[in-house]
Amino acid sequence: MFHVILLCWCSWNLMVVFGLESVSVTEGESVTLYMNITEQQRKEGILWKFGPNKSRIAEIKRDNNAINLNKYFTDGRFNNRLKLDQTGSLTITNITFTHSGLYQINTDKQYELLKIFNTTVYTRLPVPFISRDSSQCSSSSNCSVLCSVMNVSHVGLSWFKGKSLLSSISVSDLNIRLSLPLEVEYQDNNTYRCVINNPITNLTQHLNINHVCHKCSGSNICKCGFTEAVIRLVVSGLVGMAVVAVMVFDVRSRGDEQKRRSDTQLYDR
Repeated sequence: MFHVILLCWCSWNLMVVFGLESVSVTEGESVTLYMNITEQQRKEGILWKFGPNKSRIAEIKRDNNAINLNKYFTDGRFNNRLKLDQTGSLTITNITFTHSGLYQINTDKQYELLKIFNTTVYTRLPVPFISRDSSQCSSSSNCSVLCSVMNVSHVGLSWFKGKSLLSSISVSDLNIRLSLPLEVEYQDNNTYRCVINNPITNLTQHLNINHVCHKCSGSNICKCGFTEAVIRLVVSGLVGMAVVAVMVFDVRSRGDEQKRRSDTQLYDR
């Protein structure tokens, strides 16, 4: 228990003394981890390390101030993506999810920890797509719509009516499709919008009721989706069979009653 407490205290102490800076960026963009090292620190040499194994990815040599990039990282994720200047600032270009994690910078000679950056890379948000919900049958006055996005993670999806939030869902792991339904009236003049967001950005798609919820020609409402139509057809068939069975039973019952009466009259005679 003492070791755990000591470890936690040490970790917290490092964050306080050297600073832990959180950095958020969208995939495909560039991010710079800003430093402004002193002349003495530059003379001692600077090391940039990444990940739980603290693999060396960039350095300023202490003997001649030469800059080396990606010398010791072997999986290729940093190839042609790193820039390091004499201030110690490190730039990562065309960043991807594999570049999320902890970056630390320290001096080479004294191994003085200068700073830690916790970098999180978020997916590039797709524009939400609004369509009619073909799995639902709309009434003569209401229309069911869906707001959908594909291949997203760590995002939220929300419906707004004006500035008021109507509903929302979120997903953490990669989701093939994320959809959020909404039912509106055909004659509704309110402004509806679907918003996708993550901690650093958002995108909005507005609902055009006249475009998405247009009524089908020759009828007041559009046809149901295939599954819904099959269910309705089966139900209608079962109801029809039940009606026929009742009619047949009624006809037979009346016939039996008439025959019984005839037999009774003949017996009385």
